[in-house]
Amino acid sequence: MENKVIYGDCLNEMKNIDSNSIDLIYIDPPFFTQREHSQKTRDNSKEFKFSDKWKSLEEYLTFIKDMLIESKRILKDTGSLFLHCDKTASHRLRCLLDDVFDSDNFVNEIVWSYKRWSNGKKGLLNSHQTIYLYGKTKEFKFKRIYGDYSPTTNIDQILQDRTKDSNGKSQYKKDKEGNIVIGKEKLGVPLTDVWDIPFLNPKANERAGYPTQKPLLLLERIINICTDEGDIVLDPVCGSGTTLVASKLLKRKYIGIDISKEAIDLTKKRLENPIKTESRLLEVGIEDYKEKSETEIAILKSLDATIVQRNKGIDGFLKKYYKDKPVSIKIQKSSESLEEAKRKLIEASKTKECKLMILIKTNNVREKILDKLNQKEDDVKIINSYELDVSKILSEL
Repeated sequence: MENKVIYGDCLNEMKNIDSNSIDLIYIDPPFFTQREHSQKTRDNSKEFKFSDKWKSLEEYLTFIKDMLIESKRILKDTGSLFLHCDKTASHRLRCLLDDVFDSDNFVNEIVWSYKRWSNGKKGLLNSHQTIYLYGKTKEFKFKRIYGDYSPTTNIDQILQDRTKDSNGKSQYKKDKEGNIVIGKEKLGVPLTDVWDIPFLNPKANERAGYPTQKPLLLLERIINICTDEGDIVLDPVCGSGTTLVASKLLKRKYIGIDISKEAIDLTKKRLENPIKTESRLLEVGIEDYKEKSETEIAILKSLDATIVQRNKGIDGFLKKYYKDKPVSIKIQKSSESLEEAKRKLIEASKTKECKLMILIKTNNVREKILDKLNQKEDDVKIINSYELDVSKILSEL
C-alpha cells in the first residue's frame, strides 16, 4: 500500500478503504465545542480555521457513530482504535463506542494530563483530555511499555516475589525454610493509563499553527503501543497531520483524510520536512526543574508564597499583593553577600512592577550593615529568616 493524504469527506473516503485492512485508527474529531477554532502560525503569516458548530448534539453523535461503524469495518481483527475527546461529550462517545465495538472490547480510558495556565471559569481547572482505546477483537495487537520505578519504591518491592495469603492480600513470597523468594527479572513499571505529556508550547518548533494540534510525542506513544513497523495507520480527520508525521518517523504506513484543503496542504508540507520538539520535562523528569532546597521551600511555605523555580533573582511571590502589585521574595544564598542578593532581587523584579520586595537574610553579617541596607531609599524590605511574619511586614509599611 502507498501512503495517502486525501482531501475529502472522511465518511465518503473511508467507504473506499478495503475491509480488514487497517492496523490502527486514531480519531481526534471535533469535540462539540459549538464554536469556530482558529490559530495563526508562529510568524503570523497564515491563520488556520475549522468549525466545530453543529445543529444539534444528535447530528454530532450521528457523525461520530457513522465514522466508528466504518472504522470497525476496515480494521483488522488485530487492529485497535483510539478516540480522542474532552469533557464536552466524552460520556456520550463512550456509549457510542460500547455500542459499535462492544463494551467487552474496551481496553483503556487514557488520561492525557498536561500543564495549563489558570483561567476565569468557575470550576476546577481543565488539565486533561481523554483517549478511549478499543480493540476490534480480543486479539488486538498490544505491546507493553515500561518506565522507571518511582523514587519511593524500595528495593524489596523491586526484587522480591509476591503471592497472596488466604485472605487474598498480597505478601512477600517465602520458601519452605521461611526465606524470602527473589522474583523474576523485571523490566520496570508498566505504562499506566495516565500520561503526563506536555502540551505544545507556543514557541515549539514543531508547532504548525493549526488549532488543536497534538504533540508528536503523544501520537508516537499511541502508535508504538499497538503497531509494528510496516503496519497501516489511519487518521480520518487528520488536521495538521501529526498522526501521519509520527507514523512516518516510526516507519509505519499511513492514510490521512481531511475535508479542509488547507489542512491537507499543511500535512503534506510537514511530511516533507518532519520537525519534532523533544520534551526536556520528559527527558530529565520534573525533579530536574526544582532548584530550591528543603530549607528554602519551608521558608517560602511559611510565608504562604508561590514558589518560583529556575530564577536567580526571585524565589517566590506573596499570594497577597501590595498596592495591587506582586511582592517578590528572595532568600539570601550562603554564597551571596547581602548586597549581592539585594541587587539580584531588584534586577529580577524590574519588569514585574513590584512596589515591595522582600529579601530574607540567612547569613550572619554585622547588624549595622543590615541597618544601613534597610535605610536606603528603595522598595526592598530585609528581614531575618527567623522573623518571618508577612502580616507584620505589611502592617509596618
